[in-house]
This record gives sequence, C-alpha cells and structure tokens, in this order.
Amino acid sequence: MDFNSFLTQINNLKKRTLGGEESQFKMAPELRKAFSLNDIKNKNPRESAVLVLFYPDENNNTRVILTLRSDYKGVHAAQISLPGGKKDKNDKRLVDTALRENEEEIGIDKNDVIILREMTKTYIPPSNFWVYPFLGYLDKTPTFTINYEVETLIEVLVSDLIDDKSLSTKNMTTSYMENIDVPCFKLNSYVVWGATAMILSEIKDLFKCIN
Repeated sequence: MDFNSFLTQINNLKKRTLGGEESQFKMAPELRKAFSLNDIKNKNPRESAVLVLFYPDENNNTRVILTLRSDYKGVHAAQISLPGGKKDKNDKRLVDTALRENEEEIGIDKNDVIILREMTKTYIPPSNFWVYPFLGYLDKTPTFTINYEVETLIEVLVSDLIDDKSLSTKNMTTSYMENIDVPCFKLNSYVVWGATAMILSEIKDLFKCIN
C-alpha cells in the first residue's frame, strides 16, 4: 500500500467499527482466551499504552513500526512489541503514555504524531497489564533513535501485515507456558505473537474492511 492510498483511507480508519475481541482472539493463545472479564477485574491489572505508528518509507510505501525488546530481566524480554509501556503518574491520559513511550524508545517527537483513534484494549496475563493501543501516523519518513530498551526496529510493510500469507502458528515454550502451539504473524522473518499479534489482528481486520 502506497502512502497516498493510506491517506485516502484516514476517515474510514477513524470511523469503522472495531473488531474487538473477535478480531483479537483470532491471534490469541488459548491460555489468554481462558481469562474472563471478571477474572481480569479480580486481578486489578495495571494500565499501559502502545502506539501503532504508520509512516511512509523512502519509496512512499506505508509501513508500521515494531520493536524487538532488549534481552533484560522480565517476562517480555527479547519479544516483539509495539512502542509503549506502563502509565506514569505524570501522564494525564493513556494516549500521553503511548506518545511519551514512543518518543523515549524510538525517538519520534510526540508533536509529530497524528493520532487517529484508540483501539480495543488487550489484557496481558503474565505481566497483569491492560494495554491500550492507539493508532497514529507520521506524514513524513522518520529518523528513528532507539534507547536501551530496544534491540532493533522492525519496519513492516502494511501490505505484508494485511496479507493472509503472513499468518502462521508456532510451537512456543516460555516462562509461563510449555510446548503450546500459538497463532502468529511472520513479518520480516520475525515471529510476532501474543498481545502484539492480537492488536495487529484487529488492525488487519480494520484495513480489510476498508479495502
């Protein structure tokens, strides 16, 4: 998808009804599906936010940015994620959290980001967070600057994200599950699963609705 085509779809992206859990659960591990809303409420989860950032590359193709987390001590170390993190006491709104974390992690000035809408929140059982995704874009090709939390950037073509050929499954063993087949995206040779895949699944369905 070239960026001019993306721009023509802005109003549709803003107004289309979201797929919600139905879209997200297409890419959810079975472990995640076992949690009811009451289960989640009883755990009193913390709040965090991520930014799904679209932008034109040097060839005017539309891309979305993902990050490979650094290998630190934590349940989400060395995983693929969207730029974001937990809400800070100084963040007035969750969108402010997403913009601040985006600036800290990948160096994009929050004033350059045009926010389109909030997506459906996603629960992450291992770290007990509600994650609130926000859809935004840049109108120019960015220069990224990563901090210590990010090992590398993954610049994904939107055309690859919405292509069903990117869908797959992978057998996973982590600190909280063993020998489990999970749905995933294969993007730029990386396996994207879990909450990030669930968020991307809703976005994929949103683009499918407008094309």
